[in-house]
Amino acid sequence: MAVNVENLGTLERRLSMSVPVQDVDRQVDDRLKKMARDVKMPGFRPGKVPLKLVVQQYGPQIRSEVLGDAVQKAFTDAVKEANLKVAGYPKIEKKDGATDAPAFEFSATFEVYPEVKVGDVAGMKVERPLLEVDDAAVDRTIEILRKQRQTYVASSNAARTAQEGDRLTIDFEGKIGGEGFQGGKAAGFVFVLGEKRMLPEFEANAAGLKAGESKSFELKFPDDYHGKDVAGKNATFTLEVKKLEEPKLPALDGDFAKQLGVADGDVARMRTDVRANVEREVKKRVEGRMKAQALQVLLDAAPMELPKSLVQMEHQRLVEQAVAELQQRGLKIEQLPFDPQAFEDSAKRRVALGLIINELKVKEKLNPKPAEVRALIEAESESYEHPAEVVKWFYMQPQRLSEMESLALESNVVRWVLSKARVEDKAVPFDELMGGNA
Repeated sequence: MAVNVENLGTLERRLSMSVPVQDVDRQVDDRLKKMARDVKMPGFRPGKVPLKLVVQQYGPQIRSEVLGDAVQKAFTDAVKEANLKVAGYPKIEKKDGATDAPAFEFSATFEVYPEVKVGDVAGMKVERPLLEVDDAAVDRTIEILRKQRQTYVASSNAARTAQEGDRLTIDFEGKIGGEGFQGGKAAGFVFVLGEKRMLPEFEANAAGLKAGESKSFELKFPDDYHGKDVAGKNATFTLEVKKLEEPKLPALDGDFAKQLGVADGDVARMRTDVRANVEREVKKRVEGRMKAQALQVLLDAAPMELPKSLVQMEHQRLVEQAVAELQQRGLKIEQLPFDPQAFEDSAKRRVALGLIINELKVKEKLNPKPAEVRALIEAESESYEHPAEVVKWFYMQPQRLSEMESLALESNVVRWVLSKARVEDKAVPFDELMGGNA
């Protein structure tokens, strides 16, 4: 077997191979003879089928299998000999040649892993958010929890007009050029002003109306609206408010405490539990922000060309994951502004970080110890009612355990970055860190 490796670019390679016809023929004959001992055909007893018939029936398939195995072995041996780390899958093509040539000629085009060089991260800055969980933060969180459990009641004020936070039940109809369109008409439609389920212009025209009032107005659909039939077009809408309901927050009492899991309804204990949960969430948010910055430091410190094949594979995985999540929620892709290309940057980032982390794992000996994985699993299980059972569940699920091992490795890498980089503390407001949600 003769091999030859060509450089087609920074990462792309082409490997030329030849597999002797004589070797293939010999292996094909051996397999067919072995098959003839047990093969079954109508009119013949097992093991008594003439070899000629076996060759006619199975010869092409066996030859294809033998040739495929020989090419794969030749490729594997060649990349091993040349000490090449193949990224993704090779594209193998048969070269044209004379039918009586002594060897089958093939080429394999593939990419190799890039050399990862992590530069000096000592001069790079990482900001550590500072936030004290005080009584005001607890109060803010409790208000958010109350709002999440609010109900709606018919307004006792007949003169009340619709305002942000109110729940409206409406009938509406839209027309474009005097004609109705799909999705442009509904009766008894319910939505909350300010939740942005409807277009801003639609909500603006519904605001200020009383129960029983009607209104007509013009509206232009955005050019990038997910409904392509109406995108960029002007429509005339009429709407009538059938019912107007105002929000009602639950009282801050024992019943509310019980809703939050305090069995005896003790409001003071509820506040203690809320504070503990907020402190845990703040710690998680701070670590998340620092982790994101540390990983960005690595990306900035280790620029590299990425194997297209790995990016494509990761891109496909992210798309399939997103589609599966939407389907689990009962949504259809064709009804959403779903753009697979939106995952391109995430795929590149994940591939680059994977290469960098694997390099640091070896170079800096950052592979996580079992105790580190255990600590991460226990921390993840703290928010559940029965943490010990959750810990057991992780260790009984190989895939989940592998995910936690990867997270533990990532945590070690982040700690390594933070030990090298310049970490500066920065006070942040509660809503900024928590994103408006506790």
